[in-house]
Amino acid sequence: MFIPANGRDKAITGYKKYDVITMGKELIYKREDDVATITLNREEALNALNTPVLTQLKTVLADIEADESLRAIVITGAGNRAFCAGADVHEIKDMSPIEARDWSLWVQSVISYLEQIGKPVIARINGFCLGGGLELAMACDFRIASDNSIFGLPEINLGIIPGGGGTQRLARLIGKTKAMEMLMTGEPIDAKEALALRLVNQVVPVAELDAAVDSVLNKLRAKSRLTLRTIKLAVNNGLEMDLERALRYEAESFGSAVSTSDAKEGLQAFIEKRKPVFKGE
Repeated sequence: MFIPANGRDKAITGYKKYDVITMGKELIYKREDDVATITLNREEALNALNTPVLTQLKTVLADIEADESLRAIVITGAGNRAFCAGADVHEIKDMSPIEARDWSLWVQSVISYLEQIGKPVIARINGFCLGGGLELAMACDFRIASDNSIFGLPEINLGIIPGGGGTQRLARLIGKTKAMEMLMTGEPIDAKEALALRLVNQVVPVAELDAAVDSVLNKLRAKSRLTLRTIKLAVNNGLEMDLERALRYEAESFGSAVSTSDAKEGLQAFIEKRKPVFKGE
């Protein structure tokens, strides 16, 4: 049984551009140009989440957050069968109530860190996206899925509930009615229904999945990274406020955005009828 991590995550140093860094055997971290790709690497276990995976994920995210040369993050799963099929039940089955609570809080902290990181995050989903895998995907800014993907929170079938934020994020994303149905029945939905519920942004054939992800990345590259970060903060933080406070927060964020060099460039480019060249300043 683990204790929520405090200071055990180590910084990653000494790598070069285009390096592929294997964090243990459970997670692969690849840097290519301005994109960081994180691959859950437990194919034999359908990329199920466990303590080593989540610990390594938190370490990698801290490194990516601090690196201004990286503009976006892609998270995916190894192989063709699963993005992530959930948490490793072997870690959960013998926990005491207090241990289970602490585990849930720690998992939530890692997933919330992903959600709050100041760079766009794309979940590249192929195959099963269940339980903790769906909780991880819901914390991403974009969810692009192949047409063979399956989504669900089946914890009810094990006599437990989601512990990584699933009861909260699912209802916020698709509404209470359908969220209650998915949570209480544990029945999965296919990619077509996930798109109809707006749980995912796109559904494409398996062969077109990488191209769809690249298309979103190319659109993001043309934007100001500072403004992308501001939008992400405004949306995520505003959702937790009442409308009056959220609108005030938006106005403050708007004021900050207008003061940047990127805003001056964007506004001037519009006047001059040319494409802006943003520098992240």
